[in-house]
Amino acid sequence: MFRNQYDTDVTTWSPAGRLFQVEYAMEAVKQGSAAIGLRSKTHVVLACVNKANSELSSHQKKIFKVDDHIGVAIAGLTADGRVLSRYMRTECINYSFNYESPLPVGRLVVQLADKAQVCTQRSWKRPYGVGLLVGGTDESGAHLYYNCPSGNYFEYQAFAIGSRSQAAKTYLERRFENFMDSSRDDLIKDALIAVRETLQGETLKSSICTVAVVGVDEAFHILDQETVQQLINAFEIGGETEAGAAEEDTAAAEEGTAAEEGAAADQDAAPMDI
Repeated sequence: MFRNQYDTDVTTWSPAGRLFQVEYAMEAVKQGSAAIGLRSKTHVVLACVNKANSELSSHQKKIFKVDDHIGVAIAGLTADGRVLSRYMRTECINYSFNYESPLPVGRLVVQLADKAQVCTQRSWKRPYGVGLLVGGTDESGAHLYYNCPSGNYFEYQAFAIGSRSQAAKTYLERRFENFMDSSRDDLIKDALIAVRETLQGETLKSSICTVAVVGVDEAFHILDQETVQQLINAFEIGGETEAGAAEEDTAAAEEGTAAEEGAAADQDAAPMDI
């Protein structure tokens, strides 16, 4: 991004009313690997793309368990996400100890947003360079929130953050009306398709994606690679079957058209042309 004299301090306003350090932190979220969240009435599914720095290293963890009813997926600076997930975990433990009940998802998101906002108003701090998709369930149902480095937070039906997330957003926008009544497996399938959209031609495998589920009657947990690969295989077989059926129908239609054209040509042709 273009540098100027107003981006040396997070507390310095530009004449246009912008805080460039905060915008740079939001840009860091866009550079991170993609993270996707979807919710229905009873379940929330989080998915992310695992990217390793080299072939010799393992990928960094992008989905964290906060409590039995809350989980978080991150995009951006992984170290900041790890620290914030630990803060969220501590808040859940303290609330459960004091009130003997799970911390409501919305209250935790507000506390997280307040913590992020402080970093935009102190000259000796920097904004957190990570975006968080917080999914969880409470007495009011399933919830999915996005926490921004600026301190803003939004509740979504489905959302995607990180690099090449626009392709996933386009798919989610076409399908979001069906998410509220979707089953658990349908949500996972849509999440995997959205992850595939961000890969831009790369083959979707369980080794490059992580999927986590939390429901009203289901504690937050991350699906193992074998389960994810089985779901991917089932989805790809269905797609190939549909594609094969479509190709067969197209081929049959073309043969029928060719036969009709040939018959018409035979009727109009001279004997020497037959």
